[in-house]
Amino acid sequence: MTSKRPPTYDTRTVPAKEPKHWDTPLPHTLPAHLPTPGKAPDWPYINIGKWKIDVNNYADSWRKELTIWRHEHKIRAGYDGSRYDREDLAWSQRNFVHTQMMVEDRYFFDPVKNEYTVDRYLDDLEARFGGIDSVLIWYVYPNIGIDNRNQTMLASDMPGGLEGLKKAVQAFQKRGVRVFLPTMPWDNGTHPEGKEDWEAVTDLAVKLNADGVNGDTYNGVPRVYADCADKAKQPLIFQPEGSLTADEALQWNQQTWGKASTEIIPAVSKVKWLESRHMVNLENRWCRDRTDDFHYMFFNGVGYTAWENVWGIWNQFTERDGEALRRISTIYRKFPEQLVSPGWEPYVTALQQNVFASRFPANGVTLWTIVNRNEYEVNGEQLIVPHTEGRAYYDVWNGVPVTPRIQGTGEAATASFDLTLEVKGFGAIVGVDKGAIVPGLDAFLLKMAEMAAAPLRSFSGAWKALPQKMIDIAPTRAAASAPEGMVAIPAGTFDFVVTGIEVEGYTWAGMDFQYPWESIARRAHRRRMEMKPFYMDKHNVTNAQFKKFIDDTGYAPRDAHNFLKDWENGAPRKGWENKPVTWVSLEDARAYAAWAGKRLPHEWEWQYAAQGTDGRLYPWGDKWDDSRVPAKNTGRELLPPDDVDAHPDGASPFGVLDLVGNVWQWTSEFEDEHTRAAALRGGSSYHPQTSHWYFPQAHRLDQHGKYLLMAPAKDRSGMLGFRCVVDAA
Repeated sequence: MTSKRPPTYDTRTVPAKEPKHWDTPLPHTLPAHLPTPGKAPDWPYINIGKWKIDVNNYADSWRKELTIWRHEHKIRAGYDGSRYDREDLAWSQRNFVHTQMMVEDRYFFDPVKNEYTVDRYLDDLEARFGGIDSVLIWYVYPNIGIDNRNQTMLASDMPGGLEGLKKAVQAFQKRGVRVFLPTMPWDNGTHPEGKEDWEAVTDLAVKLNADGVNGDTYNGVPRVYADCADKAKQPLIFQPEGSLTADEALQWNQQTWGKASTEIIPAVSKVKWLESRHMVNLENRWCRDRTDDFHYMFFNGVGYTAWENVWGIWNQFTERDGEALRRISTIYRKFPEQLVSPGWEPYVTALQQNVFASRFPANGVTLWTIVNRNEYEVNGEQLIVPHTEGRAYYDVWNGVPVTPRIQGTGEAATASFDLTLEVKGFGAIVGVDKGAIVPGLDAFLLKMAEMAAAPLRSFSGAWKALPQKMIDIAPTRAAASAPEGMVAIPAGTFDFVVTGIEVEGYTWAGMDFQYPWESIARRAHRRRMEMKPFYMDKHNVTNAQFKKFIDDTGYAPRDAHNFLKDWENGAPRKGWENKPVTWVSLEDARAYAAWAGKRLPHEWEWQYAAQGTDGRLYPWGDKWDDSRVPAKNTGRELLPPDDVDAHPDGASPFGVLDLVGNVWQWTSEFEDEHTRAAALRGGSSYHPQTSHWYFPQAHRLDQHGKYLLMAPAKDRSGMLGFRCVVDAA
């Protein structure tokens, strides 16, 4: 991804060293001096300035120096572009719109019908922004680390297992959408895979017949991945998150996903300049106005990562952004050969201030992309280009033939175009040389004209978070006294203060949860509550208690994968009877509670029972005490939970035990149009090491975890149990 340089408007000398990142925008600060003719510049290429510089005065010399630099850089890297020549991998050069898809997205999987709904997912994207060319099926983060299941095991835990997931992959491919799988070099704290990451991900790709691998946090997926895929005869495209810090990595990393420049003068993608066939899919997951992204994208002829469900936080495209991407991608998909042309020329002559253009020629057809970086509409002549006798021109952004003003003759002839560019808008011209053919051109122009009938300004640019609701919990029959094994929790005034401890998301609107009294989901919550009396299980539900439930009811979940995974022959292991039951889904816990005449607690009830009225941080007080909880497990395998009554000194003010540090506990469920999630409380004893990306602990009573829900098969966890409550008369 690109690194962002601080704004500079002076004339200090630019350091004479290579940029740190491969896809860092080419330098565009005002240079201390232009090089003396015949003398090499201090920097390996001439700078294009910011608003103080007239790009047209320097573009020719800039491109000349950059062409020399590119040639030298490839020599130094021992560059071999043979993977870009391979027919079985050439699809990546048309992979313009990519997305990272959370498997928990409710448009992808219906938990009620227990089926994948790929068509629903894709139909929605086509309707809103023109659809995608590839998808990353993201089944790992942010839930990984709640137990010791590694990234490969989580793929197997998808509904229907790998066979079910393979059918979902095939459903995408049937619609012409290529499928990527993730790999994470940081996952070294969960269950050891028993083989190297590149072997594991290749084996998985073969089983699922995937098309590519996304290298999460990689500054270039290592060569051994490509070698392993070739050995397995599974053609895979590798798409690292980073910026190819190793020079030679461009050869086998045929895609990257990175950041865009936001300067007035759009920067040039370094990897695209080095290898015009390399596909960059820009990513800006937290952006609410994607205009800068789309300008950089259109100027460079690169792609986009249309990422909206970001770890369960919905950051939907605005109507304007969706329509802009639809029009850009429609042009891209019509002229893919031009966009990867080695003859690409950035900064061709544009005639208006802060309007910039690039030229993409191939096979007698030339595409010029134009972006208006101004905060106002620009009319009049926008672009002047060399003219060839017999060439026909089309304003493809508006879907109409265009007659330019021709000046000069022969090799000196030029064509200039009179266009109207919207505020922060776009333009595109196509020139078709005499004898060249663009199949289906008339139908394409008609399609573009229909879209252009409504200018982008007519679409709303307003962003808003999705409304979220908490799932109702039906009250129980009121009890006059505490049922066996339960503790009375008296009425009282309680300050419910809690913060979500998700790794990402800042303090965004739409983060975390939206309680019934809140107008929007947010990370931090506070409310003074008048608590009614209720009864709570003194301990978490044990294996023995859950066994009695099964014996009495014959309960068998429809989706039984991972159900009571640590039991043997349909019963708890010997000596585990008094340990908290785990590997139970939210649905399993609710079924038990209904049988027992109980219910799961609202989250604030759980916190009140654990905290009392004094706001303490732990059930016993304000200081953590290792002696009051199970020992921390930092190994790569799960250890059995402690017995539920093993730590009486960890009791809450009301005498409730086993609240913190043994196993997580189910409480409230929330949902919006795209995501379901549960508030988990208490944390656990399992602490996988090596990365801060694992599901974070929440032992403090003013913190909770947000656990994304998909289906029982994947939701069940070896470190997640529950306790129940009963309403008091």
